[in-house]
Amino acid sequence: MNKFGTLFTVQIFGESHGACVGITIDGCPAGLPLQTTDFVEDMERRKGGKQKGTTPRQEDDIPLFKAGLFNDMTTGAPIMMLFENNNTRSGDYEKQRAVPRPGHADFTAHHKFGGFEDYRGGGHFSGRLTAALVGAGVVAKKLLNAGKVEEKIKVEATIISIAGESDIEKGIQKAIEQKDSVGGIVECVVKGLPLGLGEHFFNSVESLISHAVFAIPAIRGIEFGTGFAAASMFGVDHNDAIVDASGKTKTNHAGGVVGGYTNGNDLVFRIAVKPTSSTPKEQITLNWETNEQETFSVKGRHDLCIALRVPVVLEAVTAIVLADLMLIDQKIPRIIKK
Repeated sequence: MNKFGTLFTVQIFGESHGACVGITIDGCPAGLPLQTTDFVEDMERRKGGKQKGTTPRQEDDIPLFKAGLFNDMTTGAPIMMLFENNNTRSGDYEKQRAVPRPGHADFTAHHKFGGFEDYRGGGHFSGRLTAALVGAGVVAKKLLNAGKVEEKIKVEATIISIAGESDIEKGIQKAIEQKDSVGGIVECVVKGLPLGLGEHFFNSVESLISHAVFAIPAIRGIEFGTGFAAASMFGVDHNDAIVDASGKTKTNHAGGVVGGYTNGNDLVFRIAVKPTSSTPKEQITLNWETNEQETFSVKGRHDLCIALRVPVVLEAVTAIVLADLMLIDQKIPRIIKK
């Protein structure tokens, strides 16, 4: 449900227009230096209003630590961090209570929870909760390089295309001209991973990352390495020739994972992000009070393209999975020493 991980676990909570969103991290080793300044860069990358096509809603997103830190060091106990919601306009959602947005969780959540769900801003199903994921990702990124690693592990995600255009500005302009929302493709590359992380079958690296990735709202697909293009290739072309004992291969069609394990090459995968469900374009939906279809247009503050803010969230969930796998393989000590 709201919890993920084996040794390094995260449990997310909060609603878009509630008092806060937050996350509890359990299993983080003691002795990891952690301050609010460590979060500034990634939290700023996630914020809306930083570029054309994103929501104007602004939150400070300074983490408030309620447990798990002492003298700016992790204690080994669960870490609880909160991100306050101060810039909300809940009235925007009163008007559309009876008309669920197509493509959003409004209708399914109403059915699942019998109308008791917090519908303001999408409630618990809002992209606002990715602030908590990014917070956990900051901790996970620091943890990845806290053990004895041969080279620095770096997790980096970049936008490949928006609305089918490799020119990001051109893709956003499509949305503006159509007065509609658009999607995009984001690629993640992880360098410096040790050989052999992961397990076969259900806990393969691809399985765990895919599980975490689909916890990000609006994700529609994922592919590793050559992905779906592999279906059109011959085996001799797709197989990556092994170059040396470190596992380095001549090509990387596998995306850095073979048999569920990291193989010594860069981990490479891409995700598809759907267009934002909340679009200013007129749509038809069911009014559950009248039981009749009606035309409506979503008002309020929304992203024209969610993909613009996804890279740092993708890095976060990837780092969370990898930190867990590193702890499982005892690549990270239970007490971090200087």
